[in-house]
Amino acid sequence: MELQGTSAIVTGGASGLGEATARALGARGVHVVVADLNDDEGGRVAQEIGGTYAHCDVTNSDQVIAALDAAVAHAPLWSAVNCAGIGWATRTIGKDGEYASAHDLETFRRVIEINLIGTFNVCRLAATAMSHNRPDGDGMRGAIVNTASVAAEDGQIGQVAYSSSKGGIVGLTLPLARDIAPIGVRANCILPGLIDTPIYGSGPQSDEFKARLGAGVLFPKRLGHASEFASLAVELLTNSYVNAESIRIDAGIRMQPK
Repeated sequence: MELQGTSAIVTGGASGLGEATARALGARGVHVVVADLNDDEGGRVAQEIGGTYAHCDVTNSDQVIAALDAAVAHAPLWSAVNCAGIGWATRTIGKDGEYASAHDLETFRRVIEINLIGTFNVCRLAATAMSHNRPDGDGMRGAIVNTASVAAEDGQIGQVAYSSSKGGIVGLTLPLARDIAPIGVRANCILPGLIDTPIYGSGPQSDEFKARLGAGVLFPKRLGHASEFASLAVELLTNSYVNAESIRIDAGIRMQPK
């Protein structure tokens, strides 16, 4: 699938995996709409790559549509990469055996709402926008890449909400691909492992913590680079014969219970 001269939306594009992907697409001649809630960082990234920033809550359909319209205003939308999401760590039950200490239900709902429902919201609307594209030689009109996590398969203690949300993204991959195949749009999913993003902070203590994490990786024994995730995302967009796949990028790690 040709990217040059097309547009893309990257949710969570202000930092981490989303920023790296936005930069990789921008380098391929794509006009990228950086969709995020961080106006300062999102605006900076968009300016540096010659793209557009859109303040966007992925659970807000009006804001998603506005971001998609901003992309289409520059060029046909052929790519959507969902990187927006939040993490959470809480055990299902508390130590005191009280109902009040059980996992907060509203927090569980919020994680599902943002990570899973937000991802699907962008998928359904982006695919609709792509359906208006002129098809290429394969009858293709676009591609979607979603971001899950190895936690979808190796969820650790305290990750019940996060793992549920990411498992849902893996689970929707095949039926989503089947739903949008008639309009010529592909859908794939990436399950990143331990990737070095701003979530780990910076400084000597952060470096030491990341080194300990990296020691548990099969090989190479380090955290992944956001650029490595972005490289895979671009491959899944451009390789027209990859569809309905969920692919781990984790250097062989299998997460332990804790």
